[in-house]
Amino acid sequence: MTASELDPLIHVPARLRIMATLAALPFGDRLAFTRLQSQIALTPGNLITHLRKLEDAGYVDSEKIGIGSASRTTITLTSQGRRALESYTDALRGLLDGL
Repeated sequence: MTASELDPLIHVPARLRIMATLAALPFGDRLAFTRLQSQIALTPGNLITHLRKLEDAGYVDSEKIGIGSASRTTITLTSQGRRALESYTDALRGLLDGL
């Protein structure tokens, strides 16, 4: 394996933390935006930016419930996101095994 086989979208440290945090949940479970934010210690704006990129790639899905101050956003890892993370970790393990 080579470093070029690592998914550059996941390889960004903040996005890797997002993916790993969501992957720890049972498939289909959702995590509140605020809980995810506190677990990975990102500002709301920074987290939104990274989530948008992951959502555009089909790796995560977000759902907003409610209106205004009573709204709540939850995030889940999609099947495609789980497969991408598994491929990423396999590539990383292969790269590290070559050291």
